[in-house]
Amino acid sequence: MTALFKTIALIGKYKNRDITAPLLNLARHLAGQGLNVVLDALTVIQIEKVEFPILTLDEIGQQADLAIVLGGDGTMLNIARTLVDYNVPLVGVNQGRLGFLTDLTVDTMQATLGTMLDGQFIVENRMLLAAEVSRDTGMVFKELAFNDVVLHRGISSGMIEFEVRVDGEYVYALRSDGLIVATPTGSTAYALSSGGPILHPKLDLIALVPVCPHTLSNRPIVVGGDAVVEIKLHCATETKIYADSHSWFDLGEHDQIVIRRHPETIKILHSVHHSYYRMLREKLGWSGILQHNNTD
Repeated sequence: MTALFKTIALIGKYKNRDITAPLLNLARHLAGQGLNVVLDALTVIQIEKVEFPILTLDEIGQQADLAIVLGGDGTMLNIARTLVDYNVPLVGVNQGRLGFLTDLTVDTMQATLGTMLDGQFIVENRMLLAAEVSRDTGMVFKELAFNDVVLHRGISSGMIEFEVRVDGEYVYALRSDGLIVATPTGSTAYALSSGGPILHPKLDLIALVPVCPHTLSNRPIVVGGDAVVEIKLHCATETKIYADSHSWFDLGEHDQIVIRRHPETIKILHSVHHSYYRMLREKLGWSGILQHNNTD
């Protein structure tokens, strides 16, 4: 087995007992291959007896050569934000159906991981966004997002009003229920359901997708990955900003939001048999090969 990865961290979905058995089975399997296996501290809270070293996520970032995440895409989003600055590659294992980020299955993970640990894998470098909110008192909110940064009116019945600039240049003023600023990873999440384009994860782009705009001519636009998106609120009753639907903050009128690419990327490893387009077909229910009936 390759020496590329000597210390492997296993991280499971928080407070999910269904993950315990496959996680421990995988840990014992990897340890049997001569690898150093460590477990995430939050993952093992519900496990009575743990036979492997237990580390915090920060310690995993400092010590692990690879992190294997068992759960779903939501778990991967959380772990990616935490580990991005440590340059630890991630492999995702889904408990159920194929995920956009977690494309290995519990049933086949040991065999697939065996080939990957022998060096047969595909690497994807995926961008994250950094969002900052400022007002007269200075910066009041700062967070990373792997999928998207979203402004939304919340439970208010009125639209929010704001203006958008890209790299300092005025783009438009918008009245809408909100705005989604999405990475290629997030282009298949909330942005997709709001009419945004699907961006291949290899692309270095950011999508701006209005949510229910008052004027139908306000369409999604795509800007470069190095673009700096600035948003100034004019009317913001009960408006919130969300980062991956994980962290949120109450916005006020005249708040300034700046969203830009985070300087570090997250590495996601896939099997050599991974196909992004096959995954899209399966997740989105697209047609496969057409079957033609011979009526002659």
